[in-house]
Amino acid sequence: MKHLLQVITWKKCFILSLSILPLLIIFSFYGLYTNKFYFLKIDNYIFSFLMIVHAWFLNALYQLEKEPHIHMNSTRNLEYTMYAIFLVYLFKISETFFILLSYFDYSDLVLPQTFLPIGLVIFGLQFLLLLVTFTTFKHRRERIGPYRFDKVHE
Repeated sequence: MKHLLQVITWKKCFILSLSILPLLIIFSFYGLYTNKFYFLKIDNYIFSFLMIVHAWFLNALYQLEKEPHIHMNSTRNLEYTMYAIFLVYLFKISETFFILLSYFDYSDLVLPQTFLPIGLVIFGLQFLLLLVTFTTFKHRRERIGPYRFDKVHE
């Protein structure tokens, strides 16, 4: 684990996260089977909203690094929300993996030529986002320390 924290430093976590999130927001509207963008599906907007909450969490961590005691409560609440969002990320990566595995089931049908390349890019970005999010949690624990519950109302 310490080797992972040395390879993906605190700054790299922010840079990677902020570069992966917009790409995944764009790809959340993309339909792999049809090679089209769907802007009228509510599911796509929910996932995009969760990624905006992720960016908000990164901003809160950045502010917490500057002023440790001012933003502690809001960052704690956002981190607990991020644990739930992390589970949604796990669901989305398993869904993408299932779609990619269905390539062999539907090989008789005409799938777009972009199915595998774009699908693998989306899967790779989702996996990298999971890794960076987990690493961000670990870095927060090491750099900022545990949350103090005795100072909840300050």
